[in-house]
Amino acid sequence: MPRGTNSQGNSYNTPGGTNSSGGSSYHYSNSNGSYYYSNDNGSSYYNSGSGYSQYTSPSGSTSRSYGGKK
Repeated sequence: MPRGTNSQGNSYNTPGGTNSSGGSSYHYSNSNGSYYYSNDNGSSYYNSGSGYSQYTSPSGSTSRSYGGKK
């Protein structure tokens, strides 16, 4: 399972999407507390770590939340 740190100081782990332990899924855990998941089914999820999150479904529709930390 490839993992490491990219040039921005963000750690990554692949495969590592929320719906699969294989395939092309991956996730980033960023140094600023945010994280990003890309899943095999084409969906993605981003969380800023400070209240903003965004989910994109496999069909491309996007939902956003501006609530507090979860």
